[in-house]
Amino acid sequence: MKPKILTTLRGYRRADFTADAVAGVTVAMVAIPLSLAIAIASGVPPGAGLVTAIVAGFLISALGGSRVQIGGPTGAFIVVVAGVAAAHGQDGLVLATLLAGMILVAAGLMRAGGLVEYVPEPVINGFTIGIAIIIAASQLQDLFGMQVEAPAEFIPKIAALWQARATINPASLGIGVLTMVLIVGLRRAWPRFPGLVVAVGATSALALGLDLPVDTIQSRFGALPDRLPMPALPDISYEKIREVLPSAFVIAFLAGVESLLSALVADRMIGGQHRPNAEVLAQGWANIGSALFGGLPATGAIARTATNVRAGGRTPVAGIVHALTVLAVMMAAAPLAGQLAMPALAGLLMLTAWNMSEPHKWRGYMSARLSDRVLLVMTLLLTVLADLTIAIGVGVFAGLALRLARRDVPSDWDAPER
Repeated sequence: MKPKILTTLRGYRRADFTADAVAGVTVAMVAIPLSLAIAIASGVPPGAGLVTAIVAGFLISALGGSRVQIGGPTGAFIVVVAGVAAAHGQDGLVLATLLAGMILVAAGLMRAGGLVEYVPEPVINGFTIGIAIIIAASQLQDLFGMQVEAPAEFIPKIAALWQARATINPASLGIGVLTMVLIVGLRRAWPRFPGLVVAVGATSALALGLDLPVDTIQSRFGALPDRLPMPALPDISYEKIREVLPSAFVIAFLAGVESLLSALVADRMIGGQHRPNAEVLAQGWANIGSALFGGLPATGAIARTATNVRAGGRTPVAGIVHALTVLAVMMAAAPLAGQLAMPALAGLLMLTAWNMSEPHKWRGYMSARLSDRVLLVMTLLLTVLADLTIAIGVGVFAGLALRLARRDVPSDWDAPER
């Protein structure tokens, strides 16, 4: 369970640091708008996303079991975070994150990191696609600039947005679509270039320069923080713990599975071998740390980890540089970040949801055996129409029952590329 950084720093050279520093700064430029957008979509102040990228990102790299893992807030948590924040407030969310961190630390100490291979892949794919659908639906209001109080539930939300279609703001839609076009175009033209932050920054500057009637982070939420808050414990009571404990288990499950899948993807990209129990422990301490600073749940971020590898990251130092760069930007350029346009961030999250769903794998899903297809669709529908906790519980139980009946539990994961 020894952190990977203790191994990789042996014989560490100046050339290694240069490569890690360039990669860390590159990933930070991707992480900043994503962290802000994820926090906003989760129904919490946008500054909480930056706090999570800084505190959790630092701890995941410093204590984790992967050479190149990048941690922070991810789209997979938006649904559960929004639900906890709506039901129990931000203090309840912080408590759930703290408890999830403790659960992960306990799981790491019990060497549970290898258990991820027993979670049925159709369950992972089903609720990931379900989460992507919910994220996309949650961004329609800002993307189209509609003036409506849409409910949280999926079907009533879609109905409310349809009723408010007459309030569509062409300027918002134009900024959102242009942002998506620029992100895709820059990604294809220069895969290693942090085109995401350029696209969001350019379209936000265009909206500001043309004085378009679109919301910005500052106009809706006020000024972003320019420093980390002081660490503090949330309000803790038996009743509060009992209320948020189910959500804490969901957060812990998502954090553990997502981080280990991300580490597997990284291993395949660099030809390495991560330490799963060290990774689970790091996720636990990272979520405890994030909670103490008022941040969000965190996990290994597959897209940012892949960006780190492509940018030349070699050791966990790249992740530490990424966290420190986000902190430096928060302290030096918070007012500038506050001018990012809401439809630009909505366009960014729409693409994030699309990538999470991995459309290039849909045909493969539909050619799988019937029981796996039923399991995937069932988990997807429960995620979208019912509740993520129910979806995970029913999906995992049904999936493990099917695997046990077939006695063919896979020993090798087809890790997602999202």
